[in-house]
Amino acid sequence: DSALRMPALLREEGIWVSTDHDEIEKVAKQFGAQVHRRSPEVSQDSSTSLEAITEFLNHHQEVDIVGNIQATSPCLHPSDLIKVADLIQKEGFDSVFSVVRRHQFRWSEVKKGENKMTEPQNLNPAKRYRRQDWPGELYENGSFYFAKRHLIEKGYLQGGKMAYYEMRAEHSVDIDIDIDWPIAEQRVLSFGYFGKEPLKEVKLLVCSIDGCLTNGRIYVTEDHKEMVSYDYRDIVGIDLLKKRGIQVRLISDRDCSKTLSAMQLGCVAKVNVTNKLQVLKDWQEDMGLSWKEVAYLGNEETDVECLKQAGMSGVPADACAAAQKAAGYICKSRGGCGAVREFAEHIFLLLEKVNSARKQLEEIRLKLIFCQFWS
Repeated sequence: DSALRMPALLREEGIWVSTDHDEIEKVAKQFGAQVHRRSPEVSQDSSTSLEAITEFLNHHQEVDIVGNIQATSPCLHPSDLIKVADLIQKEGFDSVFSVVRRHQFRWSEVKKGENKMTEPQNLNPAKRYRRQDWPGELYENGSFYFAKRHLIEKGYLQGGKMAYYEMRAEHSVDIDIDIDWPIAEQRVLSFGYFGKEPLKEVKLLVCSIDGCLTNGRIYVTEDHKEMVSYDYRDIVGIDLLKKRGIQVRLISDRDCSKTLSAMQLGCVAKVNVTNKLQVLKDWQEDMGLSWKEVAYLGNEETDVECLKQAGMSGVPADACAAAQKAAGYICKSRGGCGAVREFAEHIFLLLEKVNSARKQLEEIRLKLIFCQFWS
């Protein structure tokens, strides 16, 4: 779909998103990007990124260099883009594109009905070597294409003084078909960009009740009693967090103490709260935690400051736009429909990353001690 091919066009003032889709325009603006409304002529299923970029340049004569970042490559790191920009701005390259190293042996295709044999393309079967002993080959991975205006105006993104930028294999993910989605999601969770500060062990999860633990709906009976519904998967998620030694606390803008009593979750809760951030700070200080050890799941504007402050933050799929913008993770599940369980699994996956890193550091430390001992 042409609406999903929305290259971000870099310039000094910020990021542009080229699209003909109302929803994509809305999301782009929510996250601070400027939007170039693409014309119908370059929004066809057969339209290319080059056509969209050329149209953009026709409307923006002040732009000299374009960084075309493909939305289908979600594991791209900001550090990569900084290095690529330097190649063009400081080292004088006219175009730079992303590649990844592959260790795959290629053979010629034999079409059905052809009376011939396949032939090796990049190996000698008589002297076949191990893949780990072979440097491999470079393939375009489609993450980005940077080029100067004069090249694009000639009708191409690669030319002049060219350079490739080799990306790490774990960051090289291209979403082309449905099966690529789960692979991309796992790569983002395992190798995605988390900022400069290292992750720490999460020891506290604070969850907003209405809209996260429940779906936010309140049913009122004829005798004026309130009822809410919740998903049993979320209760299991809370139990799993507790078993991992993570304390779970609940918070709400309204007085829902009777509901919590009926649910029998066994969690510390604070209801009828007017300042959620202050409550969160009080809990964090009382437990002697750093902010990197605090996770927060919220869904409303009253949760935004808590989402920004917590070391790990998430929102259900149906959270308000302000909360989604402030969160580090957006669940696929809606509030009251498994979002707590999903966020718990997200925490577990990231904690595995932390533990793995700690294990590697400990192994390095032991090796250094061993070397010092024998030296």
